[in-house]
Amino acid sequence: QVQLIESGGGLVQAGGSLRLSCAASGRTFRRYAMGWFRQAPGKEREFVAAISWSGGRRYYADSVKGRFTISRDNAKNTVYLQMNSLLIEDTAVYSCAADPLNRVGWVSSEYDYWGQGTQVTVSS
Repeated sequence: QVQLIESGGGLVQAGGSLRLSCAASGRTFRRYAMGWFRQAPGKEREFVAAISWSGGRRYYADSVKGRFTISRDNAKNTVYLQMNSLLIEDTAVYSCAADPLNRVGWVSSEYDYWGQGTQVTVSS
């Protein structure tokens, strides 16, 4: 069992930056692929970024490529999402998720464990 707790969300102006953190419990965290997803009001949940257990593979949604960076520190059981050049359309609840099979996928059903989410609001 893995528990995930996100932090770092908040209100930021367009063009600004935020760094989200996702702290995981459990010694097996380092074996899991981790992903970030987001859901805006009235919209479907969408993939943002994913990283393999070793950090060697990273994938991004086209909408955030070049602006967001996913990383992880297995010693701290934490995965990060650095978000730069934020746009108003980045406003959403951001959730981290864990995949025990290390698939590094963009499909939410591949992730077994989810955090509660943290709100990111980008203003003009």
